[in-house]
Amino acid sequence: MTPEFTAPASFLLRSRSIEDFASFPGTRRRVRVLQKFRIEAPQERYAGRPDLEPFLRKETGVIGYVTLGTNDLSRAARFYDALLAELGAKRAMEMEHFIAWAAAPGGPMVSVIKPFDGKPATVGNGVMVALAASSKAQVDAIHRKALELGAKDEGAPGPRGDGFYAGYFRDLDGNKLNAFFVG
Repeated sequence: MTPEFTAPASFLLRSRSIEDFASFPGTRRRVRVLQKFRIEAPQERYAGRPDLEPFLRKETGVIGYVTLGTNDLSRAARFYDALLAELGAKRAMEMEHFIAWAAAPGGPMVSVIKPFDGKPATVGNGVMVALAASSKAQVDAIHRKALELGAKDEGAPGPRGDGFYAGYFRDLDGNKLNAFFVG
């Protein structure tokens, strides 16, 4: 018997070939689990919803988007508008309590959100978002820009092992991020 999973998102995941079936807790949708996923939403359900376009990509890697909690959305928006511009990212989605940035249509996104439950946003212990840079110089520029914008230094850019170069900082809400380059 094939194991059953339920999709964690409201979108249907459909594979290119038939293999395992699975069901992740939390939803009623049935999905095929494969090495590579295609994300498709029913056309009739999402017709005329350009705000969902960034999520409707054809193929995805492991990370689609990351959300970071904030207690001051406008302050966080100014910080990330300037910081993520260093990576060529622009606002991809914006709602009353949520803003997301992407460097390319359908690419992975970084977002800030006021918590849905109405409670204050807090920093996750052990949680960090890593921003992929195209060079050591870009790591330096992102780290420098973050500090100029009021971020707290958590480790100056430099080598962190064989071919891994990174700089660490905390945003204005205390979320830990790094910019890294491998090569």
